[in-house]
Amino acid sequence: MALYEATSSAPVNIAVIKYWGKRDTKLILPTNSSLSVTLSQDHLRSTTTSRADPSFERDRLWLNGKEDEIKPGSRLETCIREVKKLRRELIEEKDASQPKISQYYVHIASYNNFPTAAGLASSASGFAALVSSLAHLYNLTPPLVSPSVLSLIARQGSGSACRSLYGGFVAWNKGSSPDGSDSLAVEVAPASHWPNMHALICVVSDDKKGTSSTSGMQRTVETSTLLQHRIKHVVPERMALMEKAIQERDFDTFARVTMADSNSFHAVALDTEPPIFYMNDVSRAIIAVIVELNRISLEQGKGYRAAYTYDAGPNAVIYTLDKDIKDIIQLIVSFFPQKEGEFKDNLGVFGEQLAGNINAQAKVPEGFNRNVALVHEVGAVKGLIHTKVGDGPRKLDSSETLLASTGFPITLA
Repeated sequence: MALYEATSSAPVNIAVIKYWGKRDTKLILPTNSSLSVTLSQDHLRSTTTSRADPSFERDRLWLNGKEDEIKPGSRLETCIREVKKLRRELIEEKDASQPKISQYYVHIASYNNFPTAAGLASSASGFAALVSSLAHLYNLTPPLVSPSVLSLIARQGSGSACRSLYGGFVAWNKGSSPDGSDSLAVEVAPASHWPNMHALICVVSDDKKGTSSTSGMQRTVETSTLLQHRIKHVVPERMALMEKAIQERDFDTFARVTMADSNSFHAVALDTEPPIFYMNDVSRAIIAVIVELNRISLEQGKGYRAAYTYDAGPNAVIYTLDKDIKDIIQLIVSFFPQKEGEFKDNLGVFGEQLAGNINAQAKVPEGFNRNVALVHEVGAVKGLIHTKVGDGPRKLDSSETLLASTGFPITLA
């Protein structure tokens, strides 16, 4: 009997224009459009294997080896149901010779290579990998089905997941239709458009966050007066500015708008009743360091060198360019030293200089005011992940399956 199985990986995306607030909580329709940068799967990814088999007794899913209940009407159930429906309508009902595998139950195993629910967009990559894996299982691939169509389904699992269906720079258009048919992801530019863009993730905490994004944003919608101003006036202007900055590879505008929008999002969180605090003292110290770095550079007429952004968590993502990434890492470890041997020089910035200890590379630029932040103890920033802009979901070969021949997860330990 044929084996109906597919494995996909999908990337993390980090928004530079933030999505916060839903106008429809069931369909996950946002109150505003958003725009993100897809990060490389070589360093951060979710991998998912889906298998359909007539012997399976119900749909089942395991995340990082632990079974997640698929409750009726849940986001997981919605995504699985909608992809099956697409298979039935586009393939099985149009060609009687096609196997009716949409009628089989599925077993799904998913694995994140980074902490889940810690503000590193694990739900975005997770639901994107789920939908991509199911799409390959059911042969719902271009030209028959575009990533934008799949993004309509991924969005119903996690709003930001729709943006992980593309690589590079991605907009999620909020749409206006009540059924959500125009609330989808579109590519602004591929990863190859701006190849010298880097991202440095400062992992301040890998703990599960105190207020989930889902509950947090609904409280904001209900109680924040600032949110309405952000939706109507702030975001539309910034979306246009950001798309133009990306098209023109204008890092000054990209940096300025990225930091302003991060600040705006966290101001709206603070304006919620009761207030939501996603950043902590270490997060704010990183901001102070980046602000001071840019101050020096702007005074010298050299423009912005880095941009910080924070999602719903304390972890910083710093965007910068080839020419500045080494200096940025050296500056960050000056204030936030790392455990010896922990830093992985993923892209060979330091080469043989590193010798396992990134702290030996600590360095601040001339004229930098060291008083803007305290030197923190080792572990205040638990890790640094250096990556670049990356591609969209990848179809993996059968050797990378997460399911054993029994249809149950392979132990990843």
